Amino acid sequence: MGIEEKRSSIRVPIDIWVEESRDGELYYQRTANISEGGLFFERTVPHPKGTIVNLKFTLPNQSEPIQVRGEIVNLPNDSEGLGMGVKFLDLTEQQRKAISDYINEQIKKR
Repeated sequence: MGIEEKRSSIRVPIDIWVEESRDGELYYQRTANISEGGLFFERTVPHPKGTIVNLKFTLPNQSEPIQVRGEIVNLPNDSEGLGMGVKFLDLTEQQRKAISDYINEQIKKR
């Protein structure tokens, strides 16, 4: 049973920069995919599991940035140890709808 089967939300590929901050430190992370529940940063040195971060990003079909808190929930098990999964903690209904609309657009394009 792979990790894909454990996820409760459909994930679609997305390649955008996300501003990520915590404890006064600011990072720019590149995404690999997104779901209504969170996103995955690839090729990045992960924070410890359970770390709370502040995220800010703009979806390709939107003009308003989404600002949300997230929690690091999964880390890679590959030998390079790069990447981390982030779960959204406090999305508003409007933000959730924007993400859902983006995901649905991407699924229709497949």
